Amino acid sequence: HIIPQPVSATGSGTAFELTDPTSIIVSGGAEALKAGQYLANQFKPATGFALTVTEGTDTSKAGQIYLTMKEGNNQLGNEGYEMNITDAKVKITANKPAGLFYAIQTMRQLLPDNIESTARQAGPWKMATGTIVDYPNYQLRGSMLDVARHFFGVEDVKRYIDFLAFYKMNVFHLHLSDDQGWRIEIKSWPNLTAIGGSTQVGGGKGGFYTQEQYTEIVQYAMDRHITIIPEIDMPGHTNAALASYPELNCNDSATKLYTGTEVGFSSLCTKKDITYKFIDDVIRELASLTPGPYIHIGGDESHATKIEDYIPFVARVQEIVTKHGKLVI
Repeated sequence: HIIPQPVSATGSGTAFELTDPTSIIVSGGAEALKAGQYLANQFKPATGFALTVTEGTDTSKAGQIYLTMKEGNNQLGNEGYEMNITDAKVKITANKPAGLFYAIQTMRQLLPDNIESTARQAGPWKMATGTIVDYPNYQLRGSMLDVARHFFGVEDVKRYIDFLAFYKMNVFHLHLSDDQGWRIEIKSWPNLTAIGGSTQVGGGKGGFYTQEQYTEIVQYAMDRHITIIPEIDMPGHTNAALASYPELNCNDSATKLYTGTEVGFSSLCTKKDITYKFIDDVIRELASLTPGPYIHIGGDESHATKIEDYIPFVARVQEIVTKHGKLVI
């Protein structure tokens, strides 16, 4: 029942029981200690157990969970782990913090479903014994959330990130702009959110993230070993921006806000210098808030942009993204 399926899993037919006296012993410095505390916090609401977390080594004492982080197993890489579960103890070994984190997700899946409850539940809290070795086949494992067409608040996005982490995904593609809404504060172009962020598909009130809220989301993801890839779609899918600033249109006239679902009708004016000043400002501010290596520039379904305008536009925008220290998608 482990998702995704581990590289190998061999059962031994008994069970380890998590109880109130169970303690968590960590070895590997601050990051291992952080993983141990995360484990204790994860299990406390449902079990009611205040699991202690201390630094130390495996003393073979029964009733303990050992988290050990040390280099040396090249097979495990940066995200793999080995977990040995006996009826007396659990021992997890990983090269890097991500490996310990993903092992904890496996522990959550091995325990009864109600371990995920936010209210105290009755036990027992047993997990099958055996040995699990796991490391990923794919370096990037992710999912995309479109907050442009329908806006989702910070707590909803965090909940989504929690689900990605539970299934050991490490990339979160956040689609921040489209025809129907602009969702990230750009301080040098405030109308993007004041006007462009004011609605959504169906005509709802929309919304946007302040830069402080975006930073909070980014950190929440990083704490769960997830890299955020923000997307600002261009030159098409830009009606929210075109409605916010008339000068981004070739006719210097703002478009109307759009709440439908059609695609391919909008385009930035690719021959205006102000368009590239706009993009430079947006990428500059977004890049400064995004520790991950990538910025996604969309480029899809730009049917309203002539091909002879589209190709030099994309080439120029790639240079802007690179100038601000990011890789282009």
